[in-house]
Amino acid sequence: MNTRLSLDVPPVHTQVPLPVTLIGVPSDAGASRVGACMGPDALRVAQLGPALAALGSDVHDLGNLAGPPNPRGPRDDRSGLRNLEECVQWNRSVHDAVFAELSQGRLPIMLGGDHHLAIGSISAVARHCQTQGKRLRVLWFDAHADCNTPDISPTGNVHGIPVASLYGFGPAILATLGGLRPALQPGELRQIGLRSVDDSEKHMIQTLDIEAYDMRRIDELGMREVMQRALRDVSDPDVHLHVSFDVDFLDPEIAPGTGTTVRGGPNYREAQLCMEMIADTGKLRSLDVVELNPALDMRNQTAELVVDLMESLFGKSTLIRPAHAELTSTHLASPLA
Repeated sequence: MNTRLSLDVPPVHTQVPLPVTLIGVPSDAGASRVGACMGPDALRVAQLGPALAALGSDVHDLGNLAGPPNPRGPRDDRSGLRNLEECVQWNRSVHDAVFAELSQGRLPIMLGGDHHLAIGSISAVARHCQTQGKRLRVLWFDAHADCNTPDISPTGNVHGIPVASLYGFGPAILATLGGLRPALQPGELRQIGLRSVDDSEKHMIQTLDIEAYDMRRIDELGMREVMQRALRDVSDPDVHLHVSFDVDFLDPEIAPGTGTTVRGGPNYREAQLCMEMIADTGKLRSLDVVELNPALDMRNQTAELVVDLMESLFGKSTLIRPAHAELTSTHLASPLA
């Protein structure tokens, strides 16, 4: 006699994915090494758009924004930065493009380019949140704090100052891109994966009261606990969640294609867990993917890894999971019971 097992499985409530817009920003004007300007096209070669479309998203690719070339100029004595004028022009273009897509109810994905471009994207997101009455939460995945200011920066590279600038401590022309000063307020930014922080940046993190999880903290708590803490309030109805993902967040053994690698970063499964837990919230509304440098990569493997992670961020999973909820022992009735 055949015995049929019955599982008491609750229905899976699916959410229609937000329409997605890819915005390529081919600039490495804020970095010391060239190559990140090719990042957007490397992600396209790795099939980012089709991968997201296969998960049900309406994907529109705006192509690459136009902007000034990287002049490879020296550090300016007045600003204390390299290529500031070019970086300002790129960030203005990013701000306008990201804000336009948010205003149309789409989820913008800014494809960098180096991380200085997050000044433009997050300024646009902050402006959008102000107009819509939303509370902003930013998860900043990075090996570096990016909390330098022009007077304390050891290099003068603009990709080392975006966090300080968004808090109002950078050049006024960048700090006020979205008409807000500062774009970020205390408690809105959580940094994850830090392992290369200048001494002056350590004091800036304290001054700005940034919630920062370095690799030691991740080792001590585990990535699951870190992400639970970082995501503790993002499910509130009025929250807009922005993710700023720097490829050097990942350990260089799995992601060599970036210009500022630092050993000891998250491994593949830890990175996947981060993306999956964000997807579980259903609250992602805007995204940066930056610092992919295919000139330093091997057969585009880093770009392919990033696409793999982005699939998880947008809901790809091994097993069916109830939307925006943790599985518990009550979700399944044991067939042996």
